[in-house]
Amino acid sequence: MQMPEPSARVLSQKTQIVTRLREILPEEAVIHGEFETRAYECDALTAYKCPPLAVVLPSSTAEVSAVLKLCHEMGVPVVPRGSGTSLAGGALPTADCVVLGVARLNDVLETDYDNRFIRVQSGRTNLSVTGAVEEEGFFYAPDPSSQLACAIAGNIAMNSGGAHCLKYGVTTNNLLGVTLVLMDGTVTQIGGAYLDSGGLDLLGLICGSEGQLGVVTEATLRILRKPEGARPVLIGFDSNEVAGACVSDIIKAGVLPVAIEFMDRPCIRATEAFAKAGYPDCEALLIVEVEGSEAEIADQLAVITKIARRHNPVELRESGSEEESAKIWLGRKSAFGAMGQINDYMCLDGTIPVTALPLVLRRISELSTQYGLDVANVFHAGDGNMHPLILFDANKAGDLELCEAMGADILKLCVQVGGCLTGEHGVGVEKRDLMFDQFSAQDLEVQLKVKDVFDPAWLLNPAKVFPLVATAARRLEAAE
Repeated sequence: MQMPEPSARVLSQKTQIVTRLREILPEEAVIHGEFETRAYECDALTAYKCPPLAVVLPSSTAEVSAVLKLCHEMGVPVVPRGSGTSLAGGALPTADCVVLGVARLNDVLETDYDNRFIRVQSGRTNLSVTGAVEEEGFFYAPDPSSQLACAIAGNIAMNSGGAHCLKYGVTTNNLLGVTLVLMDGTVTQIGGAYLDSGGLDLLGLICGSEGQLGVVTEATLRILRKPEGARPVLIGFDSNEVAGACVSDIIKAGVLPVAIEFMDRPCIRATEAFAKAGYPDCEALLIVEVEGSEAEIADQLAVITKIARRHNPVELRESGSEEESAKIWLGRKSAFGAMGQINDYMCLDGTIPVTALPLVLRRISELSTQYGLDVANVFHAGDGNMHPLILFDANKAGDLELCEAMGADILKLCVQVGGCLTGEHGVGVEKRDLMFDQFSAQDLEVQLKVKDVFDPAWLLNPAKVFPLVATAARRLEAAE
């Protein structure tokens, strides 16, 4: 996967660019040394790295506007960056770009409990949004696995979800408004502190746009009352396919759990060794959580356990206390860290219809045998958001390329069964060359025209989302 070659003109102007950036930002907010910029040469997709020309860390919307205006005037590409937790290369720099990090934009600007919203700067971490309102009995629903570190800016860029998105939806369902800075420095407000606004759904356009259209500096988010209670049940099965069928049956029964999480044997073993959560020795397990009053919880769990027993579980364990609930969730919350301790891996996030789970899990197993690479499955089963972890050896020649080829086949399979390439990680650089597998040339042309409107110079987050063959002419025209 090759990133575009740096512009010789821009590289020769590095001193001028850095000098002008330091005129509009505090000295400590401009990073340009060879070693200092290495911290920004990749995101969580560490297989690909490219040091940027410079990094800026503004602390206000006005400073973001000034940086973008300057870069626009000088024809310098800009890569927006939240916390760098993207698993799709969404914040991967190019050698001729300025990385614009929002980490210093981390304040709470307004909280309104009567109207149930909070307005924050976009560099604030996901979990700290809930931290700001939980004493009043509220929470922010989207909960990506990286919620301790990931920024709201990145959540908006990728339309992130999390374990509880089955009931509460993903970022777009909890986003009310944004302050957006366009590439030419123009500051605009989209949406606001209300459920919906008239006119075009520009907020829906911005959420999930992966930094292609502008830089979000502030976000108005919906906050919700904490439920009276919640209780998970852990269900073990002797095959992935049976676990997948159980998920499908739960959804078809009309029950709406707050979460249905899936883990297979390789993931169970790794998390047990790492977190010692007390999981059963089985091929697959589900964590199904429901919430509400005690009566509501009891009714929902009665339906779920009845369905589970029809699939002959090897273990069915209902939590009886907060400590037991925390233990059940411990392994799932530790899964990615546990896998990282034993192997290099690439984490995918194709999404499929829930009814296709048994078929897709079987085909992933077959592809694992075909490519000779192990796969650990851990994902949000309730909404069909797959997270197969393909294990490979980064130090073994050809292993990364083999892993990518297998990943492409899995993602194509997701599309073939009626799903899509990404559920919450975004396209980034990881899936850009697979976009033609999901969209026709006409579909992509419409998306490119939207990019033309917001960023006619094609300077924002270059070489992401769109296949390079589809954008070559536009980028060439913009550079001339």
